[in-house]
Amino acid sequence: MKAQIIPTTEPFFFPGGRTGVLLIHGFTGTPKEMRWMGEYLNQQGLTCLGIRLDGHATDIEDMRRSRWTDWTASVGDGFHLLSGSVDRIFLIGLSMGGVLSLLMSTRFVERIAGVVAMSTPYSLPRDPRNYPVWFIKLYGKIVKYAPRSGTDPGVSWVDKDAFASHVSYPRNPMGSVAELKALLYEMQSALPEVRWPVLLIHSRNDPTVLPENMEKIFAGLVNASDKTKLYVTGSGHVVTRDAVRQQVFEAALNFIHRVEQGGESV
Repeated sequence: MKAQIIPTTEPFFFPGGRTGVLLIHGFTGTPKEMRWMGEYLNQQGLTCLGIRLDGHATDIEDMRRSRWTDWTASVGDGFHLLSGSVDRIFLIGLSMGGVLSLLMSTRFVERIAGVVAMSTPYSLPRDPRNYPVWFIKLYGKIVKYAPRSGTDPGVSWVDKDAFASHVSYPRNPMGSVAELKALLYEMQSALPEVRWPVLLIHSRNDPTVLPENMEKIFAGLVNASDKTKLYVTGSGHVVTRDAVRQQVFEAALNFIHRVEQGGESV
């Protein structure tokens, strides 16, 4: 029997103008972590679609069965759905959603206007020995799950009320970690192909994906028509729901307006 979507984590569509925004959540996350951003951007006249990546927001066993190509297919489905309502599309992603935004922007070049990637990893966090994908997959057959981190997940959140209502899987399926690593390799290879404006946002206090990841992504965007970095402080990893969310939302909106007007800086 197919698992049901966890209440409050459903995908969303907010119709607006002819500029569209495709919002993509992170690894083990749900559309809920992008909903507030979608509501804000829609209030400014943008058409917003928040997708659910395959295997997410249902049951963790569903995620174990998903492959990185299923996640790219989820983005592709959302892109084609949104394309029927708008003239141009901005891809906005959090964490692994940022990885998918950067990668998939190189596959849908005709209507892509720009990319906003937030809290995005360049390489797999907590992988000092750089184990190959095949090894992680093999290990995942023995140890199915790994803890999210060695500390209470709420410690890094500044807005404790927002954390209390946050929804994500409590553990990382090891097989899915291998899929994430494979996806990261795809993104790294695709970075030179990104030729449109990109805004990177990262919290200096992010304990999950260290800020140095943003610098590596920025350096890899050698052909982007425009690229901008924004560091925020006073937030953990999920900048779309933590205390700095309003600053993040406004930065993304300013970026979209600036790109549409042909400006050069945020």
